[in-house]
Amino acid sequence: MKRPAILMALLAFVSMSFALSVLAQDASKDQKKDQKSDAQAATTPAPAPGKHRPEAKTQPEFDAYSAAIVSATPEAMEKAAEDFATKFPASEIKILLYKRAMQLYQLANNADKTIDLGRKCLTLDGDDPEALVDVAQSLAERTRDTDLDKEQKYAEAQKDAEKALQTVDTDLIVNAGTTQDKIDQYKSYLRSTAYGSLGIIYYSKDTKDDYGKAEDYLRKSIAALPSQPDLVTMLRLSIALDKQGKYTDALTEVNKLVEMTKEGTPVGDPARREQSRLQTLTKDLIK
Repeated sequence: MKRPAILMALLAFVSMSFALSVLAQDASKDQKKDQKSDAQAATTPAPAPGKHRPEAKTQPEFDAYSAAIVSATPEAMEKAAEDFATKFPASEIKILLYKRAMQLYQLANNADKTIDLGRKCLTLDGDDPEALVDVAQSLAERTRDTDLDKEQKYAEAQKDAEKALQTVDTDLIVNAGTTQDKIDQYKSYLRSTAYGSLGIIYYSKDTKDDYGKAEDYLRKSIAALPSQPDLVTMLRLSIALDKQGKYTDALTEVNKLVEMTKEGTPVGDPARREQSRLQTLTKDLIK
C-alpha cells in the first residue's frame, strides 16, 4: 500500500526543512543578542507542537548535516548518514538522515532496505511514528506464506503499527512554522498506513474471523484519509467482504473502486474481475 504522491509531498516534512529550522533558530539567537525589537521578534514562527526537534549543537555538525541531507539517491543518503553518525556519534540529528534514507528507499520500492533503515531509526528512537509505520507497512506487504519466519514478521509489523497509532500524536517531530493543516494531513496519512498494515496482516491469515478483523482495519484505513484512499486497500476491503459472504457490501465497495480506476491498470483489472464475480453472485441471490 503506497501512495507516491503523498510520500513525495510529505517526504520533506521533517528532514529537508530541518536546515531551515536550524537557521531560523540561529537567526532567533542572533536577534536576541542584537536586542532586536519586540515587533521584529514577534514575526518569528512559534515552535510547532509535537516532540522536541533534534538540534545541531555545533556549527561543524550543522554544516555536515547540511551537506549530507542533499544526497539524491537512497544509497548515497544511507552512506551520508553512516558517515555523519561516525563523525558525530552523539548527535541528535543523525536520526533525521537515517529517516531520509529510509523514505528514499521506500519511494524506490526497496522494502528490505526500508525495513533495515527503519529498524536503525527505531534503535535511536523506538517511539518514532514514521519509522514504526514504514517498518510495519514494508513487513506486512513483503511477508509471504512461504516465509519460515512469517509469524515473527507479522508480529513485528503488528506491534509497530499499533505503537505508531499510540505515538503519532505525541512523538511526531514537527518543524517550527509547519501549518496545522499539514500536520493533520500527515498524521492522517500515518494513521491510514498503520491501519492498512494491520488490515494486511489479518487479510493474509485467510480465515473468516480474520477477514472480519481485516475489514475493520481496512475501513479505518480508508476513513483516516478519505480524500486520498489507497486503491489496493479498497480492493482488499471488497475481497475481505466477499470472503465473509457479504456480497452486496463487497459489490458496493468494488463499484467505487471501478469508478476510480481504468482497465489495464494493476488495480483496475482485478477490481473489474471482482466486480463481475460479485455481480453474478448477487444476481443469483436475488433469484
